[in-house]
Amino acid sequence: MSTLLRSVMLAVAAGLFAAPASAAIINLAATIDGGQEVPPVNTPATGTGVVTLDDVSNLLSWEITYSGLIGAPTVSHFHGPAPVGTNAGVQVDIVANSGGSIASPMIGSATITDPQKADLLAGLWYINIHSSFRPGGEIRGQVEVVPIPAALWLFGSGLLGLIGLARRKQTA
Repeated sequence: MSTLLRSVMLAVAAGLFAAPASAAIINLAATIDGGQEVPPVNTPATGTGVVTLDDVSNLLSWEITYSGLIGAPTVSHFHGPAPVGTNAGVQVDIVANSGGSIASPMIGSATITDPQKADLLAGLWYINIHSSFRPGGEIRGQVEVVPIPAALWLFGSGLLGLIGLARRKQTA
């Protein structure tokens, strides 16, 4: 067996077996606007939600920004479980878990349950920002898992390429 192939296999084995599994931070995001409300709301307001989830402790953390609301902001929540175009009940009170502030940005965290985590990761939660203009919600955005970065795919492809190269040299 070539030295290169042995080194690659050793590096992969070390990465797989070196330590017990630890928490992964899952990145999620939401684009928030009136068009996603049910029914849609004609408003110039927009926002974004940057959300992370620790998959072991179930700690959900967020930074939610918005601007342009027609009405004064009143409350904000994570709602679910609900697919796009469907309303659902409150899962987490964003304002209560952001130091009581409705001002943008809302930064906070809360621990969620395993069933809530499953719904969140399935794309069944949305952020809703309510206002005096639309008490049921002026802007809304579905929370979605951010795809694995292309760099990870490139790393995996490169690793497979090295293994293939090492095998080709070994048989030559």
